[in-house]
Amino acid sequence: MNILICSLVFMPMAAAIASYITGRFSKSIRNYFAQLVTGLTFIFALSLFVKILTANSAQTLIIEIPYVCGMGLHFTADGFRAMYGMIAAFMWFTSTLFSEEYFAHYRNRNRYYLFLLLTLGATEGVFLSADFYTTFIFFEIMSFTSYVWVAHDEKQESMRAAATYLAVAVIGGLVMLMGIFLLYDVTGTLFFNDLVDRRSGYGLFGYLSTGRTQVEIAGLCMLFGFGAKAGAFPLHIWLPKAHPVAPAPASALLSGILTKAGMYGILILTSYLFLGDMMWGSMILILGVCTMVIGALLALFSVDLKRTLACSSVSQIGFILVGVGLSGLLYFPGSGESIFPGSEGNLLAVRGSMLHMVNHSLIKLALFMAAGVIYMNVHKLDINDIRGFGHGKPLLNYIFLMGSLGIGGIPLWNGYISKTLIHESIVEYIEYVSMTEYVSAVVPGGFGPFSSGMLRGIECAFLISGGLTIAYMTKLYVAIFVEKNTDESVQEKFDGMNGKYMNKVGAFALTLSATLLPVMGLLPHVVMDGLADIGQNFMNTEHTGEAVAYFSLTNLKGAAISLAIGALVYFAIVRLWIIKDGKYVNRWYRYFDLENYLYRPILLNILPFLFGVICRVLDSLVDAVVVFLRKTIFRDSKLPQELPEGTPFTHMCACIVGFFQKIANKTFLRKRPRNVDYDHRFAMFHEEWFENSTMIARSMSFGLLLFCVGLLAMIGYLFVMDIF
Repeated sequence: MNILICSLVFMPMAAAIASYITGRFSKSIRNYFAQLVTGLTFIFALSLFVKILTANSAQTLIIEIPYVCGMGLHFTADGFRAMYGMIAAFMWFTSTLFSEEYFAHYRNRNRYYLFLLLTLGATEGVFLSADFYTTFIFFEIMSFTSYVWVAHDEKQESMRAAATYLAVAVIGGLVMLMGIFLLYDVTGTLFFNDLVDRRSGYGLFGYLSTGRTQVEIAGLCMLFGFGAKAGAFPLHIWLPKAHPVAPAPASALLSGILTKAGMYGILILTSYLFLGDMMWGSMILILGVCTMVIGALLALFSVDLKRTLACSSVSQIGFILVGVGLSGLLYFPGSGESIFPGSEGNLLAVRGSMLHMVNHSLIKLALFMAAGVIYMNVHKLDINDIRGFGHGKPLLNYIFLMGSLGIGGIPLWNGYISKTLIHESIVEYIEYVSMTEYVSAVVPGGFGPFSSGMLRGIECAFLISGGLTIAYMTKLYVAIFVEKNTDESVQEKFDGMNGKYMNKVGAFALTLSATLLPVMGLLPHVVMDGLADIGQNFMNTEHTGEAVAYFSLTNLKGAAISLAIGALVYFAIVRLWIIKDGKYVNRWYRYFDLENYLYRPILLNILPFLFGVICRVLDSLVDAVVVFLRKTIFRDSKLPQELPEGTPFTHMCACIVGFFQKIANKTFLRKRPRNVDYDHRFAMFHEEWFENSTMIARSMSFGLLLFCVGLLAMIGYLFVMDIF
C-alpha cells in the first residue's frame, strides 16, 4: 500500500518531465505516453481502493517522507480518500484521451501535457494527505500548475482570467498558511486524527480562553483558502472567468476535481476541528445557501456555454456546503450519534454532501467534454452562435442529456440521490428546531441561531436553486439540440458534420463518462449507498441508519417541486425575457461583477493609495524626527575647512609627495623641475578607486563570494568545534 500511495503522488510528476522531453521529439509518442501514465495512475488508484475495501485492519496507516520542507510529508488512505483518488485518476484518464483530438490544432501542447501530469500528482497528494502541512504543500503546487491551463491560449482574456485565478490562489494560500501557523501554535499538531483527540483536552466545541479564539481564527483563515479554491461565495469570481478561456479538458478537471480539493479541506475543518460546533455549522450553511443561489442566478443569465457550466459549478458547490453545514449542526459532540436517539439527520447530511461531491465531479466531466466537442468544431461558445449544433448528432445529444438530467436532480439519475439526502437533512433539522420544548430540555439554547421559519426559507432556497438548475440546463439543451440556428448557412454546416464531429477515442471517453450517471441513479442502494458506506467514516460518522426510500412519494415531492419551479422559470424568464428578437441576451448587469467593481479597485487602487499615504506619513515623520534631533541634541559641528576635492588622507599624501618634489627641484631636478599637482592626481585616483569598489560591493557576484567565504568559515568553525 505504501508503494501504491507514493506512486499515485510522485509517478505522474516524474512522468511529466519525461513527457515533456518526449514531446520535443515526437508528438504522437508523447500523447500515447500521457495516456499510458494517466491509465496506470487510474489502475493504481483502483487497486488502492480495492485494498482499502478488503483490508481487515481498522488501523490508519500513515506514510511519512521525513525532512521534506522541514516537517516532512505524511500520507494516508481510507475509504473516502481512496475513492476520491480513484475518481480523480479516472477523470484525468478520460480527459487525456479526449485531449489528443481536442488539441490537434493547438499550440503549446507539450507545455499542456507537462502541467497536466504535474497537477495530477499534486491533486492526488492533496486527497491522500494526512496533515494540514502536506495538504498545503500539494494544494499550492496544484494551484500554480493548473494556472497554466487557464493561461494556455495566451490571449488577452485568457491572461486576465489567469491573473484572477492566480491572485485568488496566492491570497488564499497565504491566508491558509497563516491559519496553519496559528493552529499549530495552539495544538502542537497538524495531523487530522490528532486534532479530534486534542479537542477533548481543551473543552467543548474547541479550546479554552485565548486558545479557543486562536483556533477559531485559524479555522477562518483556512476556510478562506479552501473556500477560494472550492469556488464558495464571495471568492467564486475565478470560476466564471477561468472556465470559458481554459481548454475544455482542463475545464472539466478544474470544475470536477480542483474545486473538490477545496471542499476536501472544508470537510476536514468541519469533521475534525469543529466537529459539533454550531456556530461553525451555521456559518458553513449560510455560505452554502448564498453560493447555491448566486451561482444558479449567474448560470441562468449567462449566454456563454462554458460560463454557464462554470456558474453551475458554483451553485453545486453551494449544495455541497449546505450538506456540510447541516452535518455539523445535526451532530451531538462526544456521542458519535445525532441529537435525538434514532435520528439519522447527521447521517443524511454527511452522505448527501459526500455523494454530491462525487456526482458533481462525474457530471461536469461529461458536460465540459461535451462543450469541448462543440467548441472544437465551431470555435465559439456563445449560445446564439452554437444554436442548432446538436441537430442530427444523437451521441452528443445522449451525452449532454445525461449530464443535464444528472445535475438537474431528475429521478433515476445520480444527482437526484444526493440532492434528496441533503433535502431530507434540511427537513429533519426543521423538525428538530420546531420541537422547542424537547430541545430546551436536551440542549439549552436550542440548535444554533436558526428558527424554524428561517430554516423553511433555506429549504425554499434549496428547492428554488434546484429549479433554476433545471431552467438553465433546459436553456442550453433546447438551444443546442432543439432549436435551429438563425443563419441557415450555418445550420447547413452544422448538419453536414453528422458523424464527423469527434473521433472514436473521444466518443468512447465521453460515452463512458455519461453512462455512469444513469447507472448510479438506477442502482442507488447498490452504487450510491455503497460509496457512502465506504466514505462516511472520513467525516467521523460511524453509525448507520435504515436504507432511504429514494423513490417514495415524500422524496419525489421535492424533485417535483423543483421541476415545476424550473418549468415556470424557463417559460416565464428565459423564453419571455432572456430571449429578445430571437436571440439570447445577457440580462445580468455588469455592475454586479464583484471582481471588476469590488476586488480589483480595492486591491489595485484603494489599498495601494492607503498604504502609500501611510508610508509617506511615516517617511516624513522619520525625516522630521531626524531634523529635530540634528537641530537640538545632535547639532552638526562646523567643519574648520572643507577640501575642494579629495579627502584629508589624499591631501596629506599630496603634501608629503609635494615636499619631496620641492627638494628634488632644488637639487637634481634644478634644470628640469617638475610641478605636478599631486593634490588633484590623488583625488582623481581616490574617486576612481571608490567608484570601482562601490560597483563591486553592490554586485551579486561579490555578495555570493562573501556568502561563500562566510559559509566556509562557519563550516570550518563547526568542524573545529566538533573535533575539540
